[in-house]
Amino acid sequence: MTVDDDADLQVVMRHYLEAEGYQILSAHSGAELLSKLESTAPDIILLDLILPDNDGLSLLGQIRSKCSAAVIVVSGKDETADRIVGLEMGADDYLTKPFEMRELSARIKAVLRRTGGGDAPANDKAAAGNLAKAPRLLFGGWVLDRRQYQLFDSEGKPADLTSGEFRLLEALVSAPHRVLSREQLFELTRGGSDFDSYDRAIDIQIARIRKKLQDDPKNPELIKTVRGVGYMFTHDAKASE
Repeated sequence: MTVDDDADLQVVMRHYLEAEGYQILSAHSGAELLSKLESTAPDIILLDLILPDNDGLSLLGQIRSKCSAAVIVVSGKDETADRIVGLEMGADDYLTKPFEMRELSARIKAVLRRTGGGDAPANDKAAAGNLAKAPRLLFGGWVLDRRQYQLFDSEGKPADLTSGEFRLLEALVSAPHRVLSREQLFELTRGGSDFDSYDRAIDIQIARIRKKLQDDPKNPELIKTVRGVGYMFTHDAKASE
């Protein structure tokens, strides 16, 4: 979510970040931000400090009381003291205006890696807990069977996943509608081995999984690429015995 009273900057950020694969909500005042937080739980908030009705710093505490979103301050205040106060008040990062969109994107990715994309609402946490414990996960006519370490289609035929492909698909299906970075997927599926930013193993495995799921890579319905970040499983999943 972007929070800024500069309409032109809002448009630029929206267009750039949507092209990067993010879903963007916008607010132009502190009151609008707090109102939207009543009905949505963003992963990250880009917060200007100078708003028509609030000082951005005073909003940090209210944001923390309403959600667990990471906050990047995006401000024209560039004094060292301003940055220190912003971070001490609870901001996860501080970016001064003017800035390059590429730097903003890099800051967002770094914060999301540190925070894991933010906490989910309570009902989503319960659903995620069920998925994490279930022996089988059902989605789109497929059955991911943890007991047999295999994926089956609607007719019970196995897709013959390798162990690595199974763990990768399991990680994605267990966190539906949530972006997982390549680093997170590497950590989840490789048992803490060192991640090499040039390692394309995750991308290669995703391509193989899509082929076995018959998920068109040009227009995927199950596994979406979030450019510059990682992947997201976009279908609902159900826990089953």
